[in-house]
Amino acid sequence: MTKPLQINPLKLSQPMGALIAFLGVKNCMPLMHGAQGCASFSKVFFTRHFNDPIAVQTTAVNDITAVVDGGDYSISEAVKNITQKIKPDLVGLFTTGLTETKGDDIKGACFLLKETQKMVYVHTPDFEGGLESGYAKAIEALIEQLVKPSETINPQKALLIPHVSLTPLEIEKIKEQITLFGFETLALPDISESLDGHLGEKQGALSSGGISVEEIETLGQSALVITVGNSVANCGKKLRNKNEKITHLHFDALGGLRDADAFYAELLKFKHLDKPTHSIVRWRKRLQDALLDTHFGFGGSSVVLACEPDHILSLHNTLQEAGATIKCAISPTKSLSLENLTCKVIVGDFEDVENELESSDLLITNFHGERLTKKYKNALLLRGFPNYESVGNQLKYDLLYEGSCYLLFEVANTINHHKEFSH
Repeated sequence: MTKPLQINPLKLSQPMGALIAFLGVKNCMPLMHGAQGCASFSKVFFTRHFNDPIAVQTTAVNDITAVVDGGDYSISEAVKNITQKIKPDLVGLFTTGLTETKGDDIKGACFLLKETQKMVYVHTPDFEGGLESGYAKAIEALIEQLVKPSETINPQKALLIPHVSLTPLEIEKIKEQITLFGFETLALPDISESLDGHLGEKQGALSSGGISVEEIETLGQSALVITVGNSVANCGKKLRNKNEKITHLHFDALGGLRDADAFYAELLKFKHLDKPTHSIVRWRKRLQDALLDTHFGFGGSSVVLACEPDHILSLHNTLQEAGATIKCAISPTKSLSLENLTCKVIVGDFEDVENELESSDLLITNFHGERLTKKYKNALLLRGFPNYESVGNQLKYDLLYEGSCYLLFEVANTINHHKEFSH
């Protein structure tokens, strides 16, 4: 970031990332330690994006309790109020800028409540990092505080640790592909069962699905751990600390032909297999054909990307293989993922996005980019958080052979449709 301030922010906060992570744990109550408005904003934000109720509670710190209370009281009161009505399997406690500046001892607060409620705590100040780092910190906390050390492995057990920008359907699809190789596959966290837009029996006060606390506790027996996205690479290392016999495979991205090839090649190697299933081979051929078909639509088109870093890398790799020119990538935070890009990279905000739009054809970003594309007459593809305009955000699928086909077709059709109706 070269500017002294953000003009029109692209960045989302660490507590919001932690909230998504805890929503992927079954019967979990995310508890935000901060002012009431912080939790209200996050609740409305994700409710509108997913078109589903979002479970989150707050310790409702105000200007008086912030001065008088050391943090312990408001946390214990919040947990007491929660557990009077419902019985969560886990309370995920995460902080905000206010309580981090105060310096509240959330570890001590959880220790005092350990007899009455199972809890996991994580420090997520919103004055540093972003959505990706808050999400990754919450996963690391779940691993460090819940997973039991083990010296044995279950050769059939695999774990997927996805980055924060993967949709519920993408997580489900990756799990299915790993399962094709003979594994029982879990994901940590698993929003494919909680934020996937399924019709439940009633509106629950807790997360409606995901990986259970019991399953998390036994993850130290996993034979294979697959991390997707640079932001969660360290989570795989944390899990290996629980059991050195675990094999950790890391992929920065799974978008496009090369990334998908690398993913399946590593799984084949791990299982000592010669070739993948017929369906995998068939989808690879379809992607090859999709690359050929969409190449003509992409010819001479200039694309601007503005998403989370891991998401940018995946989109960049897929589109570049089809011949699209990525003019610029604008990221809200720094990341090692950005070092793998071949285009201009800016760590910035929507003012930087606007500066790049004048001579570009397509912008891929969230709902807040819509106003800019109308101003500069660009095509727009909605991806990332938030998307308030569309329904079905949870069922977008842009990864591996199958999803990359869908993404290429959607981008090519968006560009062609825009060219046709803008002249």
